[in-house]
Amino acid sequence: MGHVRVFKHYIHLPYLILGLVDFVVLKAAFCVTVFFKYFGDPDFFIANLGFVLPSGIVFAALALLVMIAIGVYPSRLHEGMSGMMLRSILALFISLPLSGMAYLLADEWLWYLGGGGVLTTSSVLGVFFLGIARVLFYALVNKDNFKRNVLILGAGLRARQLFEDFQTPFNRKGFVLAGFVPLVGEPPQIATEKLISPHTSLQHYTLTNDISEIVVAVDDRRKGLPMEDLLECKMDGVRVVEGTTFYERESRKVALEMVSHSWLVFSDGFAVSTVSGAGKRALDIVASGVLLLVGFPLMLLTAVAIKIEDGWRAPVFYSQERVGLNGKIFKVYKFRSMDINAEKNGAVWAQKNDTRVTKVGAFIRKMRIDELPQIFNVFNGSMAFVGPRPERPVFVEQLAKSIPFYNERHRVKPGITGWAQLCFAYADNEEDTREKLRYDLYYIKNHSLLLDLLIIIQTVEVVLFKKGSR
Repeated sequence: MGHVRVFKHYIHLPYLILGLVDFVVLKAAFCVTVFFKYFGDPDFFIANLGFVLPSGIVFAALALLVMIAIGVYPSRLHEGMSGMMLRSILALFISLPLSGMAYLLADEWLWYLGGGGVLTTSSVLGVFFLGIARVLFYALVNKDNFKRNVLILGAGLRARQLFEDFQTPFNRKGFVLAGFVPLVGEPPQIATEKLISPHTSLQHYTLTNDISEIVVAVDDRRKGLPMEDLLECKMDGVRVVEGTTFYERESRKVALEMVSHSWLVFSDGFAVSTVSGAGKRALDIVASGVLLLVGFPLMLLTAVAIKIEDGWRAPVFYSQERVGLNGKIFKVYKFRSMDINAEKNGAVWAQKNDTRVTKVGAFIRKMRIDELPQIFNVFNGSMAFVGPRPERPVFVEQLAKSIPFYNERHRVKPGITGWAQLCFAYADNEEDTREKLRYDLYYIKNHSLLLDLLIIIQTVEVVLFKKGSR
């Protein structure tokens, strides 16, 4: 089980299947609750299926939406099944008032969701059903016979880079790595025990070892590829993919060291359309408007807290020059979280436990409240709601000299939140910035309204669980 591509974005297939399973399970929990609640009058239950079923769909859909928002599915990787279930319980608790609001908005076609504690009972029963379904699901998915057998063609630098990333936590792997086939004239950089030397043809090896995918990760194609063998394998149903495409699909980031200008030119993605641009701008306005409406009381309290700590004459906001779309300089607005003279000696990277950060500043940074004034940057069009985080001109100049393709991140508007913020912790040095660029390039290559919506929803997890804050 690998990934499926939906509107250019790769989604881990087991997560997609588990999401559908959870939806069915939660809907069943709701229907079972209603049935037993009115067991004494089954005719009433059957007669009202036209209201019960839509209500079950709304209950399950809202719970699933919240589960996605707070990162229930990837949480199993680093928190285990218990952490995943705790987040699921939290999601069901949060979704209760949302289901109640849905009834108030559409009481003419939704069955009375709150009647007799139906929502609460459905949630409790749903937790029980979800636990059983997930244990059974992961018992099946974790077995290797549900995974693809992958063979890497090449054993040089590119192959080693792929192998090293296979060892990192990005690996929600839906594949089993069979090994690496070295090519003549390419010095191996892979441990000997990982190398494979087919005694017959590549085609024969893939058939006898049930290989379903060959990943081409060759350093220099000019030295020749076994094209006839690869063609035979492809005709036999074995998928043949580029190393860069495989890396992008499995990790949801771009292999920075493996790409070239020609790859940027000829690969799919990096498309700009007037319709999608208008849709994105509309989404920016709506999302920012909702955030402003919800966050205004919090912004007011933050301003008062800053004044109390630093004095009533102290500034609440600060503005800073950042690099935006097509390299244009603009001013970004934030709540001030550092001492007034924090950069009297020049710009420096923000560090963990930075002594320049005030007490109020430390809190609002942890909760991402300091970013809220950037809503006004979205309204004036200098930023989008979703996009790469904008960087300061002095740092951009330094980073562009040492990191390849760094300026490509300025092909889209910078954002309040972004794909890199969801996938990687705070960057406070050049190597971290290089890693975040891999995610930024993935977003730029594959951005769509669907991906923007997913990022906005999953940003809730960043705020609730303080992921990546500094």
